Amino acid sequence: MSFIPALRPTRTTSERCFIPVYNGQLLTYREEAWQPFNEARLAEAGLAIASQHFLGYFNEYACWAVEPASPETLAADYQWLGLRSQMGLIDEEQCLLAGRALQIVQWHLDHKFCGRCGRATDYDENDRSKVCSHCILRFYPRLSPCVIVLITRGDECLLARHARATRPLYTALAGFIEAGERIEETVHREVMEEVGVKVQSLRYFDSQPWPFPGQLMLGFHAQWLEGDIQIDGDEIIDAQWWRYDSLPLVPPLTTLAGQLINHFVQSRCQI
Repeated sequence: MSFIPALRPTRTTSERCFIPVYNGQLLTYREEAWQPFNEARLAEAGLAIASQHFLGYFNEYACWAVEPASPETLAADYQWLGLRSQMGLIDEEQCLLAGRALQIVQWHLDHKFCGRCGRATDYDENDRSKVCSHCILRFYPRLSPCVIVLITRGDECLLARHARATRPLYTALAGFIEAGERIEETVHREVMEEVGVKVQSLRYFDSQPWPFPGQLMLGFHAQWLEGDIQIDGDEIIDAQWWRYDSLPLVPPLTTLAGQLINHFVQSRCQI
């Protein structure tokens, strides 16, 4: 599967697919894993469309995120589900596409009116932004940059359980980048605040959009330098060192956290 982002349709193809979005959720059919709808499936769902937003091309189909006018009026066998429920059921490309749809529709809903003067905003036809004709203020889809770091110490990695987790899941440490802060400074600060240790040898790994609701995750590996684990007791309720061959329940490979952990495990298995 492949997705090519675009601001507006540029191809003559008439084939289209749709991603209905409501209240941060995706429309799914029966018990199937989520996927974009073709025109026949969208019509069968019985949704009237309030707004639609072009995303790009998915498998050669012109792909649109759509906001329903009456989201509660659904045909049988259809339901609204959060993207988190699909983690591990759909591949990374589909996760990225679904996340893009969720964020674009949320941006549309959040910026129907100017946050400065309260007047209605208009679409900019040359840019993915909304503009207040009175203030000339632009509103772009919001992104909040975050870091996520896997700390390692020989055959062990430091994994933590978050207070907000609904399952006994252990994952890498993460936090938002603050205003005026370098990315590297964020890594050191968040690690110290959450588990009380110092790290060294930061290595950039990869990035991932994270639409809950609009983060951009920047992933790092880091080596433990000194200090014993001292959890903050607020965001983190447990943190431990785990051997690469005896890990607890960790995030799936569709997440950047899962990819960081898997990369560490594979590197130790090759030694």
